[in-house]
Amino acid sequence: MKNITILGCGSWGGTLGKLLSEKNNRITMWHRNSDVIEKLIKTRKHYIVQDLIFSKKILFKNDISKSIWNADIIVLALPTQVLRERLKANKKYFQKDQIIVNVSKGIEIDSLMTVSEIVKDVLGNNYTNLVTLSGPSHAEEVLRKNPTAIVAASEDIEIAKIIQKLFATEMLRTYLNKDLRGVELGGAMKNVIAIAAGMCDGIGYGDNSKAALMTRGMAEIVKLGHRMGANPKTFRGLSGYGDLIVTCLSRHSRNRSLGQSIGEGKPLNDVISKMNMVAEGVSTSKSVHQLAEKYNIEMPIHDAIYNVLFRKVNPKSSVHELMNRKLSEEL
Repeated sequence: MKNITILGCGSWGGTLGKLLSEKNNRITMWHRNSDVIEKLIKTRKHYIVQDLIFSKKILFKNDISKSIWNADIIVLALPTQVLRERLKANKKYFQKDQIIVNVSKGIEIDSLMTVSEIVKDVLGNNYTNLVTLSGPSHAEEVLRKNPTAIVAASEDIEIAKIIQKLFATEMLRTYLNKDLRGVELGGAMKNVIAIAAGMCDGIGYGDNSKAALMTRGMAEIVKLGHRMGANPKTFRGLSGYGDLIVTCLSRHSRNRSLGQSIGEGKPLNDVISKMNMVAEGVSTSKSVHQLAEKYNIEMPIHDAIYNVLFRKVNPKSSVHELMNRKLSEEL
């Protein structure tokens, strides 16, 4: 039995809390909003996913310091762009023997760090008990106990094995991967391509368009990931193609849904204002744009999405430009 604290109580954090509680662990869930915490304590129902019911064994807290201090394992289920702020404000409560498990998927703007790099930057480079969980795992389907496979990635494979066993159930299979950077980059960048896939839906394009987009989008992800030191084989796995497929095609995907609204002609700010959870692909689009410039890599699809989101370029015009680029070899 482990004392596990989950920082962030969105759909995925909440689902993992329920899953780990069912394995007889002691679960504490933290949310920044005290009103949300009070409602969770009273109703035992998730505020977004109504089918997500929590047992009375799970504790809900608004005090982040107490939530961190007593934990054996801390799960980071926070938006990437606010993570540094939370870690810095509560740095003194973390202990080096605790295992930190990241389930967020993003790249910090400007610093261009993945989540594990942010953790080390704030808590210290000697903090090595870091594991990232990634893969095609929509909370709604894990909650319904649909067969799901994910990957636990860490530079310390023994720590990864602990987390592999902890998160494994009869319907959730967990694999190991030593390529922490590749797993985190794949999980983050596929969200940008998912926005593009949603734009295809919004414009009214069909399966041919999305198949081409996903394939060529992954080619760009592999190119940048390899330049940044990731193993290209990682992107053929669950945190690469696996996560790309589900995020581009699923009705549960926030990034795909956001892209669809953009493709239908709705302004980005209006779409974001109506969402009850963060679509990480928007901020990741900025980060990838900066990374492409830093490494001097041509990434036309990612550039097109960045231009649509932040330079107000018409989605159809971007597609026309992509389709009429100079002809080239595939590989």
